[in-house]
Amino acid sequence: MKRLGTIIGAGVLLTVMTACAGQETAGSPDPTSAPPSSTQPAETSLPGAVPPTEPDRQPAVAPPTGGTEVPAAQIDATGVAQDYPTMVWTEDGGTDVGVVAQEGGCGKASAEVTEQTATQVVITLVETQPPKPAQCTMDLRFPKLSVHLDSPLADRKVVLKSEQRVR
Repeated sequence: MKRLGTIIGAGVLLTVMTACAGQETAGSPDPTSAPPSSTQPAETSLPGAVPPTEPDRQPAVAPPTGGTEVPAAQIDATGVAQDYPTMVWTEDGGTDVGVVAQEGGCGKASAEVTEQTATQVVITLVETQPPKPAQCTMDLRFPKLSVHLDSPLADRKVVLKSEQRVR
C-alpha cells in the first residue's frame, strides 16, 4: 500500500513538472533562430495616409516648429483649472497666438480672442458639448489651436479663460 501511494505521488509530480516545462519552452525563443528584423515597420498604413506628426493625447511641452514660447510670467492662467495645459506661443511675427486646449469625449475645443487691450489679450478656451447626452469615449485630447490678433502680442499679458458650452 505504501508503494502505491509513492508511485501515484511520483506520477502526479512528473505530470506537473512536464506540464510546467512545456509551458516554459513554448514561450521561449528558439536559440538557433535569427532575431526578429528591426527594419520592418511595426505598423502598416493605408496608401496615401499622412502619419501624424505629433499625437494630441498629451499636452504639448514645446511650441511647434517656427513658434516662439511666451514666457510663463507673461501668462495669467487663473481663469482655467489648475491641471489645464497653459503653454502659449506666438507665430507670424506675434500676430498669431497658439494655445493648447483640452477636450474630451464628445467635446470639441476652440479658442476665441475675447478682449484685446494695450496691456493684455484674453483668450477663452471653449469646450463645446453636444445638446443631448450621448455615449462618448472617456479620453482627453489636447489640440493645438491658434487665434489671430489685431497687432503683435509683444509684451502684453495673455489671460487664459475656459468655459463649457452646449451646441
